[in-house]
Amino acid sequence: MTNSSNTFRRTGALCGKWRQAALASVAVLALSTSALAEAKPGDLLLSEEYLGTPPDLPITLSGSYLSGWIAGFNNDFGAAAAFFQEALNADNTNDGLLERTFRLKLANGEMIEATHYAQVLEDRDKGNFLSTLVLGSDAILKGDYQQGATIFGEPVSGPLAQLSTGIANAWALYGAGQLDGAFEQIDRLSGPEWFIAFKEYHMGMIAFAAGQKERALDHIENAFQADSGAIRIVNAYARTLAANGDKDKALDVLDEYNALMNGHPLLLDTRATVAGNAPIPPMIVDPAVGIAEILFGIGSAIGRDGGEELSMSYLRLALHLDPKAEFAAVALGGIYERLSQPAQAIAVLEKIPTGSVLKRNAEIQVGLNYNALEQLDQARDHLSALIEDDPKDVEAILTLGNILRSHEKFGEAEAIYTKAIDSLDEITSENWLAFYFRGICRERLKKWDAAEIDLRKALELNPDQPLVLNYLGYSLVDQGLKLDEALGMIEKAVELRPNDGYIVDSLGWVYYRLGRYEEAVKELERAVELRPADPVINDHLGDAYWKVGRRLEARFQWNHARDLEPTEEELPKILDKIANGMSEETGKDAAKAEGGETDD
Repeated sequence: MTNSSNTFRRTGALCGKWRQAALASVAVLALSTSALAEAKPGDLLLSEEYLGTPPDLPITLSGSYLSGWIAGFNNDFGAAAAFFQEALNADNTNDGLLERTFRLKLANGEMIEATHYAQVLEDRDKGNFLSTLVLGSDAILKGDYQQGATIFGEPVSGPLAQLSTGIANAWALYGAGQLDGAFEQIDRLSGPEWFIAFKEYHMGMIAFAAGQKERALDHIENAFQADSGAIRIVNAYARTLAANGDKDKALDVLDEYNALMNGHPLLLDTRATVAGNAPIPPMIVDPAVGIAEILFGIGSAIGRDGGEELSMSYLRLALHLDPKAEFAAVALGGIYERLSQPAQAIAVLEKIPTGSVLKRNAEIQVGLNYNALEQLDQARDHLSALIEDDPKDVEAILTLGNILRSHEKFGEAEAIYTKAIDSLDEITSENWLAFYFRGICRERLKKWDAAEIDLRKALELNPDQPLVLNYLGYSLVDQGLKLDEALGMIEKAVELRPNDGYIVDSLGWVYYRLGRYEEAVKELERAVELRPADPVINDHLGDAYWKVGRRLEARFQWNHARDLEPTEEELPKILDKIANGMSEETGKDAAKAEGGETDD
């Protein structure tokens, strides 16, 4: 049960008059094509997993509308779509409910229903650019490219609408055999400067698909100059260079980008193809895939800061046109992760085809999402299977280690990090994290000598790394070792990351452990400003206040720390300080902060 479903239950109880709104899955018959054709505008079209009102509760217009509004506010688009569909069924002449239902069905990937409602909107002359995209895409999938071009050619307003329908129209014209018309359509598009990369990229893709490799290179080169940081454009540029016989430049482009990105699976795959002198086919030949490409490009660019619903609509339609659109699936999974909906992210990421260059990356994300669902066993099993399949996949090994470490299974995590380090053919600066994480585990396991070796190795591989400086310095001070060096390390870490509340807390706590209480108060007050909801930092500030005689403020901070859900180990200590204050011995034996490690 999601958090939003609990919200619906509380809201329903408050409304009382109509029902207690809830989320539930109900087994229903899938909607058939014939049923769709016969459906009336307000008919309740049921998908395989229906998330609206449970069958034992009455459906009312007000109840469904309010529940749908709350679900949408909480970004639970599946539930929102179901509830608005119920509301539309109760008032099937309401154009506002019709459009909202359509948009939510599209964002949730319910394409049969979305296509139906898009047609109803058009029949009522209430269509919009999204309904145009859906209906045009439906024609393309049926192979009717001319009809698709006609639909995409309908006038729309706004830059996003004009760019998406305009380039979709060009691909439809290409599919209809009207190559010149396709180029003219894109060339006519006028908009902001960021249009250029999209326009040039798609003209290049169409030219390449038509066998015009030299023209394709001209356009892709223009796209690269407009946006040399986009992986898809970099990949296209390298491929068109190689297809035109310039293998050396293609490899230079790939190597330059990979040096910045530490290697990307798509570009590494392209590099192997180019270096192996394999033929370079067009990236896109199917108009449906071309339209999916522009939808992915726009959808992935607008998926933040409240644009999730529109972004998901683009990405869902891209996957409808091209089920193998791996980048669209990764982008959609990323949105679900940002919305804290890991189950939905898993469902999307698992659809990425086995042969995709992004498959292993996606599977690693699946493991992380199992962990987000608090399903540690599934996460461990999933990642362990990946590692068994490729024992040298350091990213998968480190991910499993990080999950185990987050659950304080330090012994298991240490063994996993050791496996990662042992799998390395050569230790480079990129491998500092493996030593850093293993050092943390060994320190927590009270294997200090081995931990110090690892942490110093991490610092050797990545000098002045603030995370390592902080953890190593803090650990040394905690044990009363090499105090001058340790304090210098933490002061350097704060200098490098002055707004990291955890690192600032470390500096304050080190001052506290050294008996420099006034300096400790100053730094810990700043740490609390940076991380006001952290129980450890608030507890530390309470201790420092007590030491400088600010007893009332100390108890206030301890009470605040208590209310912020500290660990089971720390809670009794905090409660004792609230009741009895601190003795001198308490100050000397203060426990080591859990905040010594930043949350990066």
